[in-house]
Amino acid sequence: MRVQPLFLANRRRQDPAEEERARTGLGRPAPPGVIRSLGLGLITGAADDDPSAIGTYASAGAKFGPALLWTAPVTLPMMFAVVYLSSKLGQVCGEGLFAVVRRRYPPWILHVLLGGALVGNVIEAGADLGGMAAAAHIIAPVPLGALVAAFGLLILALQMWGRYTLIRDMFRWLALALLAYVGSALLARPQLWPVLRGTLVPQLHFNRGGLTILVAIIGTSLSAYLYSWQSNQDVEEDIAMGRRRLTDRLGTTAAELRHSRHDIWLGMLFSNVVMYFIMLSTAATLFQSGQTDITTAAQAAEALQPLAGRLAGILFAIGVVGVGVLAVPVMTIGAAYDVAQTFGWRHGLHAKPTEAKPFYAVIAGLTLLAIGLNFFGINPMHALVAAGLVQGFLTPFLMLLVMLLTNDPQVMGRWVNTTKMKVLGWITTAAIFAATVGLIVTWL
Repeated sequence: MRVQPLFLANRRRQDPAEEERARTGLGRPAPPGVIRSLGLGLITGAADDDPSAIGTYASAGAKFGPALLWTAPVTLPMMFAVVYLSSKLGQVCGEGLFAVVRRRYPPWILHVLLGGALVGNVIEAGADLGGMAAAAHIIAPVPLGALVAAFGLLILALQMWGRYTLIRDMFRWLALALLAYVGSALLARPQLWPVLRGTLVPQLHFNRGGLTILVAIIGTSLSAYLYSWQSNQDVEEDIAMGRRRLTDRLGTTAAELRHSRHDIWLGMLFSNVVMYFIMLSTAATLFQSGQTDITTAAQAAEALQPLAGRLAGILFAIGVVGVGVLAVPVMTIGAAYDVAQTFGWRHGLHAKPTEAKPFYAVIAGLTLLAIGLNFFGINPMHALVAAGLVQGFLTPFLMLLVMLLTNDPQVMGRWVNTTKMKVLGWITTAAIFAATVGLIVTWL
C-alpha cells in the first residue's frame, strides 16, 4: 500500500485547488501585504548565547587564550544548518519538531528525547537565572536570592500574559544587549597577531580539558533547545500571519524559504560574532594575567574589571542579564512545546492561558522549578557546565532526526534537502557525534 506523505496525512478533505497547493508544497498564501517577520533568526541566535554559553566561551578564552577563536567561524555554517533545517521542517509540516517526530517515529524515541530536553532545559534555565542574578549583583548589590526570584517572576509573567507578537518584538530588542561584548573585547585591547593566528589556524588539544571545552563549545553553539524553538517559532509566525489551521500551514514557498535562509544567516552570524568577542575579551585579559579558572559569565565579568576597566566588566554583566531575559523563556517555552506535542495538547503562545491550560501550566511549572534550583544548594557554576554537557549529548541525536526528516520525501514533499544542504547537514551531524565521542573517550 502506498504510504501517504506526512504533510498530507490526517487532513480533512478540501477543494481541489487547496489539495493541489498542499500536494506541491505551496501551502496557503498569506493575506495580502503580510510577510514573515524579520529577526526570527536573530532571536534564535541571541538565545544561543545564553548565560551558560557565555560562561563556556569565557572559560575557553581564559583557559586557552586566543587558541580557540577558530571555533567561531568553523561553527557558523553548522549553526546555520541546525537552525535552517529546523525552520524548514516547521514551515513545511506546519507543526513543531516533536509533533512531527510523534507522527513519524515510535513513542519511546519521543519520550527519550522529551526526558533529555526537560532535564537539559530546566537545568540550563535555572543556571541562567543564577548567572543573571550574579551578574546583576555586580552592578547592584542586591541579595542574590531576591534577584533570582525577581528575574524568574518577571519572566514568568511575560510568558503567561505576553502574546506571541509582543514576546517576539521584545526579544529582538533584547538581542542587541549582546553587542556589549564587542565593546568589552575592544576595551581589553587584544594583540593583533595572536588573534589572527587563533582565528585562522585551528589548534586542537587532545586531552580531557581540551576535548571537554570543545564539546561544550559545540554543545552550546548548537544547543538542543534551538531545534524545537525554531520550528515552533515558525509555526507561531504562520499563525500570526493568519494561518491558524494546520491545513493552512502545510507547505511553504521558495520565497518564504529564501527569506528564512537570509534571516537565519544574519542571526547566526550575529550569534557567532558575539561568541568570538566573548572569547576574545577573556583571552586578552584573564588568560594573559594567568586567571584561567573561570567557569561562569558573572565570574568573568567581575574578573574583567581590574584588568580591562570597570566599564568592560559592566558591559559584560549587562550582556548576561539582557540575553538571560530572552534565553530563559526560550528554554521553558520550548520545553512546554515539547511536552504538549508529545501528549497531543493544545499549545502555542497565540492561545490564551485559559485556552491552553496544560501548556501554560507546564511553562509555569518549569519556570518555578528553574527558580527553585537556585535555592536547593546547587552550585550554579557546576550547574552551568552540567547543562552545557547535557545539551551536548542530546544534540547529536536531535540533529540526526532532523536530517532524516528533512531528507524524507514522505515528510517534506518537494522541499527535501538540496545536495549542498545534505552535505552541510551530514558534516554537522558527524562533527557533533565526533566531539561527543571524543569526550567519552577521555572519561574512560
